[in-house]
Amino acid sequence: MKPPRGGTRRPPRDQGAAPATRRRSPRRLTVCLTGGIGSGKSSVAHLFAERGIEVVDADALAHELTRPGGAAIPALVAAFGAEIRDASGALDRARMRRIAFADAAARKRLEGILHPLIRAESERRAAAATSPYVILMIPLLVESGRPRRECARVLVVDCPEEEQVRRAMLRSNLSRDEVLAIMATQASRAARLARADDVVDNGGDPSRLAPQVDALHRRYLAGTGGASFATPRARTRVVTRSDIRQNRRGRPRR
Repeated sequence: MKPPRGGTRRPPRDQGAAPATRRRSPRRLTVCLTGGIGSGKSSVAHLFAERGIEVVDADALAHELTRPGGAAIPALVAAFGAEIRDASGALDRARMRRIAFADAAARKRLEGILHPLIRAESERRAAAATSPYVILMIPLLVESGRPRRECARVLVVDCPEEEQVRRAMLRSNLSRDEVLAIMATQASRAARLARADDVVDNGGDPSRLAPQVDALHRRYLAGTGGASFATPRARTRVVTRSDIRQNRRGRPRR
C-alpha cells in the first residue's frame, strides 16, 4: 500500500512479526438525489453544497464527457454519425435530444454509451470525496429500474407536474410540447415517491427548501461514521396535495 501523499512513513515491521490487521474506514453515507425535469434538483443540491457536502452531478459529468474531445464523443459519432457534433466538436445536444426522443432505440443506444461512463466517473469522485457524506445527483435513478448499490438513501425532490412544465420551459427555453415529451420518457411522480426514502417538497415557496435541507442534513450527519438510521429505509412523510396547497399559502405543516 502506497504511503499517503503527505509523506507519512509507516514504522518498520519486524521480520518475524505477523502482518498487522488492516482496519477498514467506515463506509461514507451516499445519498442519491433524484427528481423529474424542472423539479428543482439543482436548487436542493446547491443547498447541500453550501453546507459543505460534496455533490457529484451526473448531468455535469455528461457535459464533460460530450464536450470537444470528451471521452464519449468517438462512440457517439460511431453510433449516430458525425452530424451529431456541433461546430466546436462537442455533442449537439439539441439535435441529439430530437433524435433520442423521437426514437426509443436511439435513446437506448445513447444511454448505453453515456450511462456506464457517467456511473464509473461518479463512483470515482464519490470515493474521493472528503465530506461526511456525499450527494449523488442522478436524474434517471428511478428510470434505471434497478437499485443502485451505492445509494444508502434515495432523496426525491417533488413538485406538481404542472410546476415542472412551467419551470422547465423558463429554464431551458423549451416549448410545452418538448417538456411534456421529455416527461413522458421519465418515471411518473408516483413511481419516484414510491422509491423515496426521503422527500423534499418543492411545490411551494422556494424559502421552504432550506429548512427541509437542514433537517435532512442533520439526519444524514447522524447516519455517518458507522452509525445507522433509527429505522432502516424509514421514509419521511409523503407529500400530499393538501401539503402543497398549504405550502403555497405559506401555512406550516401540522
